Amino acid sequence: MKRKICVITGTRADYGLLYWLMREIQQDEALELQLVVTGMHLSPEFGETCKVIEQDGFPIADKIEILLSSDTAAGMAKAVGLGVIGFADSFRRLQPDVVVLLGDRFEALAAAQTAMMMRIPIAHIHGGERSEGVVDEAIRHSITKMAHYHFVAAEPYRRRVIQLGEHPDRVFNVGAPGLDHIRRMDLLNRSDLERELGWELGDRTFLVTYHPVTLLSEDPEQTAEEILGALDAFEDAHVIITMPNADAGGRSVARLFRAYADRRHDRVLAVTSLGQRRYLSAMKLADVVIGNSSSGLIEAPFLGTPTVNVGNRQAGRLRAASVIDCRGERKEIENAIRTALTADFQALAASATSPYGCGDASLKIKEYLKTVPLEGVVVKRFFDLESDR
Repeated sequence: MKRKICVITGTRADYGLLYWLMREIQQDEALELQLVVTGMHLSPEFGETCKVIEQDGFPIADKIEILLSSDTAAGMAKAVGLGVIGFADSFRRLQPDVVVLLGDRFEALAAAQTAMMMRIPIAHIHGGERSEGVVDEAIRHSITKMAHYHFVAAEPYRRRVIQLGEHPDRVFNVGAPGLDHIRRMDLLNRSDLERELGWELGDRTFLVTYHPVTLLSEDPEQTAEEILGALDAFEDAHVIITMPNADAGGRSVARLFRAYADRRHDRVLAVTSLGQRRYLSAMKLADVVIGNSSSGLIEAPFLGTPTVNVGNRQAGRLRAASVIDCRGERKEIENAIRTALTADFQALAASATSPYGCGDASLKIKEYLKTVPLEGVVVKRFFDLESDR
């Protein structure tokens, strides 16, 4: 009998990271892929990207509506509650052997809570990391404590998961699955990307992705304004802006970005979702990536593109030498961009080493999911580290 692997995706970002794992599962005769789609994928406001999933050839086993028309923390909390109810019905019908969750978003938290209560083994990807500026930090470690197998992106993260009491035999350092796209996918060249976008890149091109910081006192609208003000210092640059996610404050930031693009439509393009191929192609062709997305720390260095990382959203994550950290203030952002554009820094970025593996994570994860024992794993014992005292 095939082992049923239920993969949960709630955003365009985690779908891109899970793509090759799902393809590996789909192509393995010993496994059955059960894909459950939720969150932003089902919302026209965020591009209704469930259609992209179906176009990619992945049958959707279930769709779970959880997003409210809200831009508040209370709305996020209510979405978790809706998710628990929806996932309970879905898991009862699908009867998965293991649930696969990636990262640290509230959609994953809802699925983890439900699977734990229903005694379904959980495999968690990208645990052990730190992103101190967002509520995702606590969500990630919470999912770690609910999960039974852990696929981490680097050795320091493996140690941290073990420090949280997880048994070393169940924690595997496989690298970041986001790099698999770069190794496996034929990225678009400049002319093909321009044709697909219906928009021309410039002699200088910036790729901007900024998400609200949900835990600190940072005002996302203010930081977005500071980023846009810094961009105005580079009037010759063409800018691609991707819209923020569904976290509290995301809709107001999106309105600012769209208004900015409307006023400068000759050189600024604002898009809801580029899709993974166009996003990575734009990242490779860009002179600099600006914002606070994890892709600026994981994928951009692997592609040799400098990153200007704004604010504290990614505080605590491993970063390559090609990442410049700056505060969310206009002049600091501008200065960081100028540094990233210098010939010396461009050369440094082109030769930088990624701390997140070499782009073969999906195959490794699939092989583990295929072979790890599932019987009895839901009974967990806390693994105590030996004290140095």
